[in-house]
Amino acid sequence: MKLEAPTAPLGQAPTLDARSLRVAVVCARFNDVIVSQLLDGARAAWARHGGSPDALLLHRVPGAFELPLACQQIALAGRVHAIVALGCVIRGDTPHFDYVAGECARGLMDAGLSTGLPIIFGVLTVENRAQAEERADPARMNKGGEALEAALEMIQLLRENRS
Repeated sequence: MKLEAPTAPLGQAPTLDARSLRVAVVCARFNDVIVSQLLDGARAAWARHGGSPDALLLHRVPGAFELPLACQQIALAGRVHAIVALGCVIRGDTPHFDYVAGECARGLMDAGLSTGLPIIFGVLTVENRAQAEERADPARMNKGGEALEAALEMIQLLRENRS
């Protein structure tokens, strides 16, 4: 087997191309104002990289805790190249945050590993609403766009390593 150089130098992201891809975005409805901004960022990144609006498939679930099962089932259906899970869990006065955020992260990782499909963790896990707003704001550091770009990069990486 001949090893080839990576498509981009270390530390530099490869050129991303969404033109021939289908990606699912699964959004939690809880904290919808924040999640809607994450979705806007994901849609903008999709368009920026040439993705067809019809090939970005949107699904909604009640909250972050429900994301892993939905993502796993979508992955098993075999109709998409990657999945981006978007949600927002804000710490409160009870340990609820720890259960929801931790199990969501673990569940999404398990779903990706068990299906072999990139499932990207685009769930904000923050201390307060101000942190969530900062990370979701399209004018600042929209993590939804970053998650979509991570999905495109992972699709490319897996394709390169399967051939």
